[in-house]
Amino acid sequence: MGRPSSQAPLVNGHLLLLGVQGPEITPEEAALFRKLQPAGYILFGRNIVSAVQTRKLTDDLRDLSVDEPILAIDQEGGRVTRTKDIAPALPSANAFAAKGDPLLSARAGVLIGDQLRLLGFNLDFAPVLDLDHHPGVQNALRGRCWGRDPQKVIDHAGSWNRWLRKRAVRSCAKHFPACGRALSDPHFDLPVSDATIPDLLKEDIIPYTALMPELDAVMLAHVLFPAIDPDRPASLSKRIVTGLLREQLGFDKHLVLTDDLDMGAIADRYKDNSDVVAAIEAGNDLAMICHRTERAEAAAKELGKLSSYAIEGQEKRLARFRKKLHGPLKWSEEKWESLNKEIDELVAKVPELGSELPNSPVADY
Repeated sequence: MGRPSSQAPLVNGHLLLLGVQGPEITPEEAALFRKLQPAGYILFGRNIVSAVQTRKLTDDLRDLSVDEPILAIDQEGGRVTRTKDIAPALPSANAFAAKGDPLLSARAGVLIGDQLRLLGFNLDFAPVLDLDHHPGVQNALRGRCWGRDPQKVIDHAGSWNRWLRKRAVRSCAKHFPACGRALSDPHFDLPVSDATIPDLLKEDIIPYTALMPELDAVMLAHVLFPAIDPDRPASLSKRIVTGLLREQLGFDKHLVLTDDLDMGAIADRYKDNSDVVAAIEAGNDLAMICHRTERAEAAAKELGKLSSYAIEGQEKRLARFRKKLHGPLKWSEEKWESLNKEIDELVAKVPELGSELPNSPVADY
């Protein structure tokens, strides 16, 4: 596929980050992506059949883009490992925290960074900075947290994040401000937490502020905090995105984006792409549509109704973020096999902790 000629997006498609249907780009998708020029793409297990095929897919997505696109994936380790069918899965955050050695967590960041760059990715939606308030509850975070103690999260997630970035893959902390307080799974419904801003500042936000200089992006949680904003979940709340994250805490230059707007917490409550508009108006730079991409063009048209002044900040931050993106490593089958052996060696050192709770959909995408 040849790169398209440089031209302005049809509307405001560049404020979207989109999913892809399968392991190859369909002609219909190619036409849509050329037209909208989204900020980038996120791939899931449905897109990954082999290492060579995945690299071709990321190369093809680059070829469709005028600017270097964000090529993102949820590669945390443990049950949220999108490459689990083509490579060994690194241990979970929970397992590394239980082992207690931040150097091992750092090693995981190195291996994931090299793995993702070989496959053509430039952004990992990790690390999870949520505190594990409810380890026995199915709130989509089982096994994905580094612990309940903010300092332990800083030590392990910080080491992991630092070395991922040293390997030239950008990172994204999630799920701000505190998805760990949820008592239900946002893939199915909208969790509600009675936490106040002082509550969050006392514990949950500490890892974000401590690691702020080493974070590239922040993802917002689909959790309602009525004591802060009784009308909108965090991901769509101007009080939380702009007021708390950007203005009070100073994350005014980081890329900020929603979690998947196709999750039940949002999709069941916001129709006609009102979620996408609310997300950008709240102060997010990107709205993420992972599964129902057939609505992307209509969403981009709705975003096109926003004034250029209203999205001036988003434009600047996205341009700044693109400059930090690195291209892929040269593909090497030998390097891929060597990485898999190194991952196996690390897995042998960090035993996974078992659980009988059922998976959230997040593990199966």
